[in-house]
Amino acid sequence: MRPRRLRANPGIRRLASETRLHPAQLVLPLFVREEGGPMPIASMPGVVQHTLDSVRGAVQDAAAAGIGGVMLFGVPSVRDATGSGATHPDGILNRATRVVADEVGDALVVQTDLCLDEFTDHGHCGVLDALGRVDNDATLERYREMALVQAASGSALLGLSGMMDGQVAAVRETLDGAGFVDTAILAYSAKYASAFYGPFRDAVESTLDGDRRSYQLDPGNRREGLREAMLDIEEGADVVMVKPAGSYLDVLADVAAASDIPVWAYQVSGEYSMIEAAAMQGWIDRKRAVHESVLGIHRAGADVVLTYWATELAGWLNNGDFA
Repeated sequence: MRPRRLRANPGIRRLASETRLHPAQLVLPLFVREEGGPMPIASMPGVVQHTLDSVRGAVQDAAAAGIGGVMLFGVPSVRDATGSGATHPDGILNRATRVVADEVGDALVVQTDLCLDEFTDHGHCGVLDALGRVDNDATLERYREMALVQAASGSALLGLSGMMDGQVAAVRETLDGAGFVDTAILAYSAKYASAFYGPFRDAVESTLDGDRRSYQLDPGNRREGLREAMLDIEEGADVVMVKPAGSYLDVLADVAAASDIPVWAYQVSGEYSMIEAAAMQGWIDRKRAVHESVLGIHRAGADVVLTYWATELAGWLNNGDFA
C-alpha cells in the first residue's frame, strides 16, 4: 500500500480532500456598543466593539466575502437587575438588529444573542430570586419577551445561549403564537462552563460576580452535552450548537452523529485570542493555524462555525489560499 500517492502534489491532494470549508459555513460574531466610537478589545486583537455606524461597514464586508451570517451582541451603557435594556425596542441590541437587517438582511442571516447576561447588573444569564440564585422559570418569561422584540426588530435566527431548562419550548411557543413562525431558533445546547470565555466577557464588559456553573455544563461531562442537544431538538430547535468548539470536539462529534437537524459550533474568544497571541510572538503560522482550527471543528461535525475570523478566513478561501 502507498497512501502517499494521494498526497504527492497539490492537484491530487485537492481531489482526495475529505473536508472543505466554504465561506457560507461561517458566521461572524459582532459586538455593538451604545455609546462612544468603535473600541478595540484589548484581549481580542483585531476585534472591536462597533457603533451603529461602524457595524454597517463590517456587515457589508462580511456580505461581500460571502459568509453565512452575523451574530449580534449588545453592549449597553446602563444595566439593571432584570436586564430591561434587552426588551426595550430602542435597546442597543434591538437597534443594531434593525440597522444590520436593513443593511444586509437579504445577503446574510441576521442573528441575535438571546440572553440577559449583557444587560443585567449582576452579569448572570437570568433574573435572580431572593436568595441570589438564577430563577429558571422567571427567566423564561424574560426570554419570551426578548424573543418577540428581537424577531420584530428583524432577527431571522435567535441564539438562545442562556442554558435555562425549557428555553427552546418557551420561545418557540411565544414566537408561533405571535405569528413569527418563520423565525428560527439556534439552541446553545451544549454550552460548557468554560475558562475560554474570558476575552468575551471583556468584549461585553461583563459585570459577572461568581460563576455560571449552576446552569452551564460541567467540562467533564460528555454524555450530558448530547442529552441537552436531544432535549432541545425535542422542544423544537432548528439548529443545535456546541460551545466552546476546540476543547469539545468529542461532544460535537457525538451530537453531529445523533442529530437530524443542523449542528453548529462556536469557536469562542479564548480560542481566538490564544492563536492571535501565539502568532504575534512568531510561534505559529497565523493563517495556517486559523484555517486548521476552523477546519478541525468542521471535520468533527459542525455544519457551521461561529468564528471571529469569519470574514478574513472567507477572503482567504475565496482566494484559494489553501488549495
